[in-house]
Amino acid sequence: MTQNRPQRTFRTAALLTLAAGLLVPAAAPAQLTPNAEPIDSIVALVDEDVILRSELDLAVAGIVERVRASGDAMPPMNLIESQVLERLIIRELQIQRALITGIRISDADIDEALVLLAQQNGLTIQQMRQLIEADGEDFSEFRRNIGEELMTERLRQRIVNSMDPITETEIDILLASEELGGGEYNVSHILIGLPDGSTPQQISEAQAKADDIHERLLGGLDFASAAISFSDSQEALEGGLVGWRDLNSVPAFFSDAMRDLQPGDITQPIRSPAGFHIIRVNDYREQRQVVVKEYNARHIMIQVNELVTPRLAMDKIIDIRQELEDGADFAELAREHSDDQTSANLGGDMGWFPPDAFGERVAQTLLAMQPGQVSEPFQTQGGWHIME
Repeated sequence: MTQNRPQRTFRTAALLTLAAGLLVPAAAPAQLTPNAEPIDSIVALVDEDVILRSELDLAVAGIVERVRASGDAMPPMNLIESQVLERLIIRELQIQRALITGIRISDADIDEALVLLAQQNGLTIQQMRQLIEADGEDFSEFRRNIGEELMTERLRQRIVNSMDPITETEIDILLASEELGGGEYNVSHILIGLPDGSTPQQISEAQAKADDIHERLLGGLDFASAAISFSDSQEALEGGLVGWRDLNSVPAFFSDAMRDLQPGDITQPIRSPAGFHIIRVNDYREQRQVVVKEYNARHIMIQVNELVTPRLAMDKIIDIRQELEDGADFAELAREHSDDQTSANLGGDMGWFPPDAFGERVAQTLLAMQPGQVSEPFQTQGGWHIME
């Protein structure tokens, strides 16, 4: 892989996820005396936390850099700022929800994510740190934002794990589908959203807005610029880019509209419960067969910290392993003893994941195990573990 400089916009890209939330007016700028330093202002209140003008300005600058680098038309700054602020608000709400539900990210988790990020860019940790600091970023702030991104990702994973499992009947229906072997579409998306319980007037106004955007797109308006300016979807600040999807992975009303489109084509506005959608097919390819080996496992972790030495953690995990041999229930022991708050309440369930998702030591342990087998205690940077 070529050695690429980590994008300065990584931090803001990690901060900007879903769109929704509470907007409040920015605080009025204070009158400054000739030698006074500017005072940061509050632009949004999110429960008991705030979003500052400096945070918003930094995030907006990242989006502006990305749009300029892509060569797309620059949307009006007030629209970019509004979109970015909504993303920052929902990001803060996700973090607060994660904390309330007991999700915690350790320094070891952040270190592992940083190592992976550096490897993806063909760099060492030290090289990546030097580039980040040379670009005017504070590395400790960069670490904090990585930790928040991990936290929100674990929140999303917990929601996914709580969903009903796919049934054998659903699998049979999919296998019988004529679309199973179809190709993949690279698509972009604009959403003109509707609130729950929309009035006829709101629906009419949203449809008129969608129709107007559609006409302007046909007249030459850049799709990415239109998405950044007008879309209410979570991909708005990425120019509406959704990425590669097959027809089975999108709602039926999307697949029906996309099926006969060629690269460069856009749909008419499509109505759904969420609002009106305009979809653009950017590219098409025949679907590739990809085989991914994943494991479904559960674990118990005893974390090493200021109060628990590695020796004490090892002794405790050995005792828990003995309880399992004596017939204790794995899930109950995980709920009672595991320090991994993400999985403990789920009986230690880690969900489905590729073997290297949690580091080399976990991967080595998994590869040596058979279904239903409980591992011997082993140590990682986070503490001592047993897995099933």
